Amino acid sequence: MQQASMIVEHNGDKMEEDTSHLHIVDARKESTVRYHDRPSGSHRILNKETTAQNITANFRSAASCSGLLPSYLKAIIADIVPALKTGQLVKDAYFTLFEAVGALEIMDPKMDSGYLAPAETLDDDYDVLRDLQPEEVIGIMDQLICFEMAWHKGHPLSQSLFTSSYIERLLSPEPKVLQEACFLRDGRAAHENLLLHLVLRAYCLALLKSCDFVLGTVCKAHYYEEEDFVSNLYHRNLLSKFEAADIESLLEDSIAYLVQQEELKPRELQAALASRLEFRKAFLSAVKPKTGLDGPNQSILWDSCLKLLPTLLSTKHLGVAVNTSFSAKIQRRLASSVPPRPIVEIGFDDSYVYLNQLCQNGKEVYRVLDSSEGCSWMTFVMTFQSQVPLPSVYIRCLLQSLIEDEIRIKGAISTKQFVFDDLGQIVLPANLLIDPANDLVEAPHDPRFQIARKMEVFVLRAAEFYLEVYRALCMNRSRMRRMLCHLILDWDGLQLDAEALDIELRAHTKEEPIRQTAVTNEEIWSFPLSSWAYYHKLHQMEWVVQLGFELDIYQLDELGGMYWYLQHLASTRLQHLERIRMFTSRAFSRMSKPTSNNSAAFSRSFTFLNFAVLEVSAIQSLADGLSCLYSFLTYLNLLPNLFQPFPYSTPSLRYSLRMRPFLPLSLPEVPSFLEFSSVVSLRMPEMTDIQEFNASKDEVKEQALSVLDVAEQAMKAARKEWDAISKTDAETARCLGCEDWWKASAKNVVRACIAGSIAVATAKKGLMAASANNRNIQDALRVELPEKEKRYHAWWVVPNISVR
Repeated sequence: MQQASMIVEHNGDKMEEDTSHLHIVDARKESTVRYHDRPSGSHRILNKETTAQNITANFRSAASCSGLLPSYLKAIIADIVPALKTGQLVKDAYFTLFEAVGALEIMDPKMDSGYLAPAETLDDDYDVLRDLQPEEVIGIMDQLICFEMAWHKGHPLSQSLFTSSYIERLLSPEPKVLQEACFLRDGRAAHENLLLHLVLRAYCLALLKSCDFVLGTVCKAHYYEEEDFVSNLYHRNLLSKFEAADIESLLEDSIAYLVQQEELKPRELQAALASRLEFRKAFLSAVKPKTGLDGPNQSILWDSCLKLLPTLLSTKHLGVAVNTSFSAKIQRRLASSVPPRPIVEIGFDDSYVYLNQLCQNGKEVYRVLDSSEGCSWMTFVMTFQSQVPLPSVYIRCLLQSLIEDEIRIKGAISTKQFVFDDLGQIVLPANLLIDPANDLVEAPHDPRFQIARKMEVFVLRAAEFYLEVYRALCMNRSRMRRMLCHLILDWDGLQLDAEALDIELRAHTKEEPIRQTAVTNEEIWSFPLSSWAYYHKLHQMEWVVQLGFELDIYQLDELGGMYWYLQHLASTRLQHLERIRMFTSRAFSRMSKPTSNNSAAFSRSFTFLNFAVLEVSAIQSLADGLSCLYSFLTYLNLLPNLFQPFPYSTPSLRYSLRMRPFLPLSLPEVPSFLEFSSVVSLRMPEMTDIQEFNASKDEVKEQALSVLDVAEQAMKAARKEWDAISKTDAETARCLGCEDWWKASAKNVVRACIAGSIAVATAKKGLMAASANNRNIQDALRVELPEKEKRYHAWWVVPNISVR
């Protein structure tokens, strides 16, 4: 009430000077009455019979009394309030809405940063200089690990590490030299209680420096603030000015001190403290930024962290938590406009699991450097990102940095060669367009000079889109899908521009078309750059659809349709690959005497194209099988159908909304709703329930069996193809560095194919049994859709069908 009374007294002075701006507002009639008369006489208490016209005068008189006490003012207001009718209020014309909302925040614990509960003190009274027992030091270290992992999980520092009294003492005021970062900030040297001033201090400094390195790696990469990570430091500095070597030296001194302390009983305490310091030293070295060339050494450092983690878990019971050393009140000292928020508390067991996964992912992420091919990197990132649980934001940003550093560490030419390698592997093996010798030609009239100039412009644009795909794949799964929806528009524009460039380059390459003399004598041109962009665009469109299944975006009535659209995209990509392979075969056949380099380039391209054809054919088969299976289930009302009524929508509008990311694309065109519904659903929109009822059971059975026969054949083909994929070597499959993960994923898809075949067989069995026993099919079969955690593969939702 003290703050409120000050505001009222201030307004009272203002009213004494100029009272013409006081209003009585009737909120019901939206009318305002002005009173220009100045009050006279002394203050008197109002009663309930006091008229609204007298409220202003009495309030002015009360507010202008000298020596007005808050309690007295409260009594006056308490008497004034009953005199007001519902919807009326006394307001100052200069008291704006902004000020009114600000006044409402006063004394609100959730809004008022200065609010204190009864008997609560403003600052925390914990003594950071008190003597600590070894068990308490272990407990504080373990608590700091929990808060550090909370920050890695996306919680702000104000609710995690910055709630520690020890961390606050080290960082505030900001130390100018490392010696000032201590618990004794008055310049005195600490000669006693070295467990606090040497061991715990070194541990805290190493933790803060590790956070500084993590923050630097995350901010260097692409991420979304407060979606995965909070980088706000609240005007604190994470020791960024100090060298890690100096802090590592303090850790070594602390470990040496513990080794000499033979009086520590039991000896397990000494080992527990030393292991935590060793881990902090190894973790600091592991997160220290290095170039991609240091990948093998970094993996060793992460492996050292993994070896020390079991000791931390086994000695957890020795620690004693010091909860009083962490306080939300410390948030009041931070540069923040919000009141203190509750401390985020994560148990040690959960933090240990997360930390173990972080170290394991940190060790594995450097395997991306085992290959330098774009397709291998793409496979690695997709496979690495499909892990459950998802790697932390730090690991994902580290992966971004490794790829971009590997590409650009040698300068701009590396980016160009990176795109050229991908072009050579897919559409242009041993082709003049990507010949490095073109850059050496300086004569403007030479066709190779023109080719080099035009290709340079194309590569500068294509490289940015190509790298943006890697950035998208390094995001969380929801953000990844959203970014891919935007990227396919960029690739569509790139495809159109590449098509125009292909036409220009024909004059320099003297390309000859393929003529289909057997049909229409039509000329077919290769369009290599446009074909390359179209291939990647189709692949990204498939990812968008498949991620929709993983994220459970689609409704039950959409599953069959989206699997059909997936097989439609796969079929389109398969036809495109066959077209690319046709031109690649012609180019190789026209080589009279190919060199060893040319033969190797074409062999590499054919290997890629053959495997890509096998992979996309397997996707098409499985998607087709599941689409037919879901069509059967919706046709027999075992699942909601495509044309079921929804309020405020129609099936065609829902279809347009689902296909919205693909509608602006030039190619491939999105099928119309009529075409889509005719192939997805056996139930036509104009068909009524009576017409369906009048259909004979034999007709229903025959149509349902025909759909199941198609699904059965598709499942068999899919199982055969995915089984062949799972047995492919790493070099052919372009999965260097992630062969074990990739093969495990392929085998999971094989299991999904087997489950799909079983589901089709069970559906057939139930249909035949219902027909033989003259039962309703809905009573003969039970359908359950597995949750994401129980699926064989997140992208393939195979229904569980059982006979009742």
